[in-house]
Amino acid sequence: MADLVAYILRKVILAIPVVLLATLIVFLMLFMTGDPINVLSPPHASVEQLDALREKYGLNEPVYVQYGLFLWQLLHGDLGVSVGFFTRDLEVGDLIADRLPRTLELMAIGLTISYSIGIPLGIFSALRHNSLGDRSVMVFTLLAYAMPSFWLGILFMWLFAVELSWLPIEGTTGGFASIILPAMTLGIGNAALTTRMMRSSMLEVIRQDYITQLRSRGLPEREIIYKHAVKNAILPVITVIGLDIGWFVAGSVVVETVFSWPGIGRLITDSISNADFPVVRGCILVLALFVIAGNLVADILYAYVDPRVRLG
Repeated sequence: MADLVAYILRKVILAIPVVLLATLIVFLMLFMTGDPINVLSPPHASVEQLDALREKYGLNEPVYVQYGLFLWQLLHGDLGVSVGFFTRDLEVGDLIADRLPRTLELMAIGLTISYSIGIPLGIFSALRHNSLGDRSVMVFTLLAYAMPSFWLGILFMWLFAVELSWLPIEGTTGGFASIILPAMTLGIGNAALTTRMMRSSMLEVIRQDYITQLRSRGLPEREIIYKHAVKNAILPVITVIGLDIGWFVAGSVVVETVFSWPGIGRLITDSISNADFPVVRGCILVLALFVIAGNLVADILYAYVDPRVRLG
């Protein structure tokens, strides 16, 4: 256990520079369009108003001073205030805190759908290698991975909401049922990737010598597969949990917009439309931190499952 704790501490320390780099990139986004005051100021602002805004946001200081102030505010949980037409002067942190649970709920159900489909299908496909079932699964993964999420979402809306009238078409109008379509849209594409990875890993494991030895001892095939093979084959799937979180973070922006789901992704698109840069910057920073945290959790889970990683 001591080696696991030491491994976790090393990974946490290594994550700190990555977090600082993420904050620097997000901070510099404000300067990518030229003078930041043009983004933060209302149309036709006077010179006096522009000077007052520069003073308010600290834009009259050197860039390194502004970045230091930005970090200091972050350490105190201050993400700034909104400059949008409908949300002007509201705290960015409050806006994100209001939307974040919706996005986390969507991502959690999407991940559940992804792994509930991908892991069993990958095992099924590997155990029936080169059969009709295996080829059918591979065709499914190819189509599911190739479909853009916005197109898949529209297809699901047409089929399940318009034609069959089984599910609500948008937002939270139908209670829990309203999250099913966006979660399916978010999870299906990643399920295809999980299926292919689980299949490849499972094929590699069942061809190992120790599996042959277990069979020679007369152990039941079901026990060999589900007690020994799956446990080792699932390790590569665990390692990409962090990448999966990145997939879901990016996909949530599109899916929430398509389904009018009131999460951070929808908040980002609305804020872009309203030229509300402080909110966009705060949302992107929060999502970036989730990706970093996801990769950290994946490393820790992998080390927990495979002790050899801790000693490497």
